[in-house]
Amino acid sequence: MDMHTVVVGTSGTTAQDVIAVARGNARVELSAAAVAALAAAREVIDALAAKPEPVYGVSTGFGALASRHISPELRARLQRNIVRSHAAGMGPRVEREVVRALMFLRLKTVASGHTGVRPEIAQTMADVLNAGITPVVHEYGSLGCSGDLAPLSHCALTLMGEGEAEGPDGTVRPAGELLAAHGITPVELREKEGLALLNGTDGMLGMLVMAIADLQNLYTSADITAALSLEALLGTDKVLAPELHAIRPHPGQGASADNMLRVLAGSGLTGHHQDDAPRVQDAYSVRCAPQVNGAGRDTLAHAALVADRELAAAVDNPVVLPDGRVESNGNFHGAPVAYVLDFLAIVAADLGSITERRTDRLLDKNRSHGLPPFLADDAGVDSGLMIAQYTQAALVSEMKRLAVPASADSIPSSAMQEDHVSMGWSAARKLRTAVDNLARIVAVELYAATRAVELRAAQGLTPAPASLAAVEALRAAGAEGPGPDRFLSPDLAAADAFVRAGGLVAAVEPVTGKLA
Repeated sequence: MDMHTVVVGTSGTTAQDVIAVARGNARVELSAAAVAALAAAREVIDALAAKPEPVYGVSTGFGALASRHISPELRARLQRNIVRSHAAGMGPRVEREVVRALMFLRLKTVASGHTGVRPEIAQTMADVLNAGITPVVHEYGSLGCSGDLAPLSHCALTLMGEGEAEGPDGTVRPAGELLAAHGITPVELREKEGLALLNGTDGMLGMLVMAIADLQNLYTSADITAALSLEALLGTDKVLAPELHAIRPHPGQGASADNMLRVLAGSGLTGHHQDDAPRVQDAYSVRCAPQVNGAGRDTLAHAALVADRELAAAVDNPVVLPDGRVESNGNFHGAPVAYVLDFLAIVAADLGSITERRTDRLLDKNRSHGLPPFLADDAGVDSGLMIAQYTQAALVSEMKRLAVPASADSIPSSAMQEDHVSMGWSAARKLRTAVDNLARIVAVELYAATRAVELRAAQGLTPAPASLAAVEALRAAGAEGPGPDRFLSPDLAAADAFVRAGGLVAAVEPVTGKLA
């Protein structure tokens, strides 16, 4: 376990803390202020529960059944039953990091003091996270409205000692056994608590936070690979001049152009074609890389703003307000998160598309300006990177399908009470696939571009120091470079792992300085 500790207070959390818990196994603690806020809100719920008048979520049913008043002796059963009945997910298991993010973000809202959950419930949530116990959550079961209901229900089921969960050793066992093995007492839910554990956007938000972190790395990596391809194609770096981007002042565009310019500093290849084979302009995939990459960066910045707002939010229904009122609301609707999840899938698809076009250009002897066909050692006997580009193209094609927005859809549920939903969970699930695909697409361009840079060096030209650093680091990471009688797949897998881990950025920054 990572010894880093994340303290959960009443005012939300940060993206860095989400990632620390989800991916880094950071420990979780409740602040004293959170414990006090939990206790104060619970006093409000207990007072309302004692009154004869029905209060939604406290002494009534839920959703389309909200009109039924529930007698005191049945309320614990009601809260238990809502968890059991809503734990109806199906399909493959969701990744461990997603479930940990989901649980942590639900704890964040619970700790706000707006849900009416008792402190001991929140402490049990923290204990389960700290024990490395991960509920089994399934792919399907959330419409992104009224919360990520089925996924959160499977997490709540674990708190009750029911259902299945994965232990820290990776073995799936009955949740009750895992809790007992770690000295954790299963919770017995009271008024409002079952509902409060289910009613949030936590799953889609957790996936958004992690996708943003991954895309930030991939966008910087894509700037680097675009610069390497420009150099290998003997393109001109004049289009990267700051004064050109200043007159179209999109921040992301300027940042991408600056990244590329710094990677190319000291290159003896850029502009070389103007002497040997004059071209008026480079192709759009080369010349317009800062505009495309930059637009994606700006979309990513907007998504991060939405994520930060949601990380500061307390999403539940009903909520306990500071003046003691308990009010029903619609804050559980996932539209704000769903939209940006879809936006990111769109820009990721376009980044993948322009990346693949540059790769194809490097492999085509009619457009690569002196590079061998498919960057092969012995073209004809050796197919070079021909099929690597096929793989890249297949990934791009899937990216375009994944870019179709989930949030433009809605399907009514709960006897038409919940008649408009966000489909944000579905948007998040397809974005995770898109991010995975994009890493592979960037890795193929990196592999091709570094191979091309090496060939240019063999022709007597002088690549930029940052380019040579990228070549050396990629080879050290296990991507040996194409050659006769060798399987290409292990090299591409090594390049993929190198890009995902931030290795490309780390390799060039000692030469370029910190990149955006």
